[in-house]
Amino acid sequence: MKKSILRSLLATGLLLGLSLPAHANGFSAVINGKSIHLDSTYDWNEANVGLGIEYMLPTDARWRKVLFANGFRDSMDEMTYMAGGGIHRRLFESERFAGLYMDAGINLFVMTRDDVEGGRPFPGVLPSLTFGNRYVGMNLTYMPRKAVQEFVNAEFIDPSISGIVFLQFKISVDQLLPSAD
Repeated sequence: MKKSILRSLLATGLLLGLSLPAHANGFSAVINGKSIHLDSTYDWNEANVGLGIEYMLPTDARWRKVLFANGFRDSMDEMTYMAGGGIHRRLFESERFAGLYMDAGINLFVMTRDDVEGGRPFPGVLPSLTFGNRYVGMNLTYMPRKAVQEFVNAEFIDPSISGIVFLQFKISVDQLLPSAD
């Protein structure tokens, strides 16, 4: 039941994002891709394959709000689900290169992992950096050593690990939908 709530959120977000072409601005399909276990001596799964959806609320302000839900193969090669939101500050923006931008912020989320809390949803907060343009982008998230120790128990398996970097790729849903012209 615990995982079914997050799976439902993910499925609802995906269906909503793909079924509302009139509201597609701000929606991105997310492809979870890679994790890098810094200073690790253990053979972790670093191919974090999965899908998700991200929605950036419309604003002209430098502070941007984002909502997201996704599922992916975690470092233990188990399915993990998460949903949450974040607040990001627009650090750089240009109309060159199809609207090149860079944001930095924090993401708050609820996540499930089989190896944490027996698979029950637990909260988290992590810093993130996002860059891209109107068509594609990349989310970069960092989990510091302290968070690895507290939440994932990875230090028990690999005492040399000093943090984890996660990469997600995203494509604007506008680019996936047929043009209304």
